[in-house]
Amino acid sequence: MSAEIRIKELRERLNYLNYKYYVEAQPIATDYEFDMLLRELQDLEALHPEFDDPNSPTRRVGSDLTNAFRSVQHAYPMLSLSNTYSPDELHEWIDKTQREVGDEVELDCELKYDGTAISLTYENDRLVRAVTRGDGTQGDDVTENVRTIKCIPLELQAPSGLPSFEVRGEIFMTYTTFDRLNKEREEAGEQLFANPRNAAAGTLKLQQSKIVAKRNLQFTAYQLEGRDLPFASHSQSMDALRRWGFPVSSATLVSKSKEDVDNYIARWNDERNEIAMPIDGVVIKVNSYAARRALGRTSKAPKWAVAYKFKAEQALTQLQSVTFQVGRTGAITPVANLAPVHLAGTTVKRATLHNADQIEALDLRIGDMVYVEKGGEIIPKVTGVELSERPADSRPLEYITTCPECGTELVRYEGEAKHYCPNQSGCRPQILGRIIHFIRRKAMNIETLGEETVELLFDSGLINCVADIYDLRAEQLAVLPRLGEKSAANIIQSIRTSTQVPFHRVLFALGIRFVGETTAKYLAAHFRSMDAVMAATREELLETEEIGGKIADAIIDYLADEQNRTIIERLRKAGLQFETEQKSTLSESLAGLSFVISGTFADHSRDELKAMIEAHGGKNLAAVSSNTSYLLAGDKIGPSKLQKANKLGVKIISEQEFIAMIGGDNFNNETTPEQPSEETKAEPIPIQGSLF
Repeated sequence: MSAEIRIKELRERLNYLNYKYYVEAQPIATDYEFDMLLRELQDLEALHPEFDDPNSPTRRVGSDLTNAFRSVQHAYPMLSLSNTYSPDELHEWIDKTQREVGDEVELDCELKYDGTAISLTYENDRLVRAVTRGDGTQGDDVTENVRTIKCIPLELQAPSGLPSFEVRGEIFMTYTTFDRLNKEREEAGEQLFANPRNAAAGTLKLQQSKIVAKRNLQFTAYQLEGRDLPFASHSQSMDALRRWGFPVSSATLVSKSKEDVDNYIARWNDERNEIAMPIDGVVIKVNSYAARRALGRTSKAPKWAVAYKFKAEQALTQLQSVTFQVGRTGAITPVANLAPVHLAGTTVKRATLHNADQIEALDLRIGDMVYVEKGGEIIPKVTGVELSERPADSRPLEYITTCPECGTELVRYEGEAKHYCPNQSGCRPQILGRIIHFIRRKAMNIETLGEETVELLFDSGLINCVADIYDLRAEQLAVLPRLGEKSAANIIQSIRTSTQVPFHRVLFALGIRFVGETTAKYLAAHFRSMDAVMAATREELLETEEIGGKIADAIIDYLADEQNRTIIERLRKAGLQFETEQKSTLSESLAGLSFVISGTFADHSRDELKAMIEAHGGKNLAAVSSNTSYLLAGDKIGPSKLQKANKLGVKIISEQEFIAMIGGDNFNNETTPEQPSEETKAEPIPIQGSLF
């Protein structure tokens, strides 16, 4: 395989993992797996600079932005950290740091809490704003929810002497709270949280702060930021935060000795399951602010800090049986049923086996003693077999050939690792899965229809597809078990309210394969109506930001199904939003013109240029095609885009030529439609150093 192809594969995989982790809060890979893929990509990019891409996952921080909260610009980026799992690599980092500073460096060691990062802004010693990490440049304003976290001071206990400052820290959930919450969700028939980290992140994004208050979120501070801080070191600033009333971990170490750092890591690796909150490693920081300024940062991470990540724990237990689950897309997921074993603070009874290839690669057999690893998921995975304990009469596990729910023969699509049941309209888990996906908060948000109620309506013959929801009547629901007139009225009201959900969420709710929240937003922004999406060719779909061949094919396949088109028309008649509201524009000077942007620019960012194009009536495309009016080219333009533009005769213009086209506007992000208003943006301030 060529380096170019492997780099492309890694970028696509990492982008998808980032999306699952930060947007959907549903991780599908362990931290270790992600870090190893990222490391491989970093190494390949260093060896092959000719394939440089400013949008590479090595340049970005994953995003958790939603539309539910006001976006706020960070005063300075909330960067990520470089990771290592190797003591040797950690020692190399310490040696390199000391060489660059030119002196023996004092290191601060802290526990790496496994939660969600937050930035708290204080003015005159009062909390005024709480913002999530977001995409590292801007985040969501969750101040009202954060105010419910009792350990975060709303006013300082002692005066700081500073007009304003920011406190960076981690919001997390203890194991006790997590177990209680998941037990309540299980009893209510709701989907369980994968781990305390996702539970904390999900809670912080709830729309009702009173629910947040009941979930007992915790906070620990790990960084102080501000103008002219009167401290020479990180440890001094942490002492100040303690005095001011902030919770700061007492499990810290300041030392110049590698041996002390190693001992600290070893201790907490051994004791991590004995404490009340989840930790997944140790953060080692340069203590001196002067040394931090000398070391600086890269575009992705500070050079003065590194995270040492603990490897996932393993346990050995017996594989007793394998069952097969059917998802809403028809995907078959094998699950290992295990003899109960204690692992990472919990009792494990099940583990995911992913697909037939993994079962074959592991050569799994019923009765095998298997190694199970838990790297953050509530359902761990089988990583190996202890062959020395395999029974002599064991036989290879045979993968199923028919659907365990409806008996339909399974299929395996080209390039897919999973098997699928193709019986979309007659397989119960698929039908229920599509309906449950449709009603979820991030889709149509029909909050009164839970999973149990959906099953009740399906079993009662009242619904068989998502369009049937809008034909329901209160008198039909009131006579059903566990409902009644009041519940029926609430359900009908929620269904009516859902017709106001914006187009991009309707598009996501349809459940088209590979079309997640972000992809749906790009599609809605690009085509602006369902009719335009339905009429689009494959080439036109590929012109959309973030849309590749696999997604384009999935959209075409979905819309080629007459049953799906019938459902769409029924939803249209029910009043759902199938068009995007028209944006206000500054002018129509670019009306009817489409642009592809490539390269880096002197005066504007790519996002600014895209916003300018839309603000003047133009359209942004992701790829050069015969429909492209102009290729807006900067430095380090992508060679493939340049070559295709020349081949198709697409006119290539510079940044200056583009500005002239729109009348020489001095574009201002703060006033152009779709940009943060003045009141949502924090004032940038110089700082002595920032970790996140």
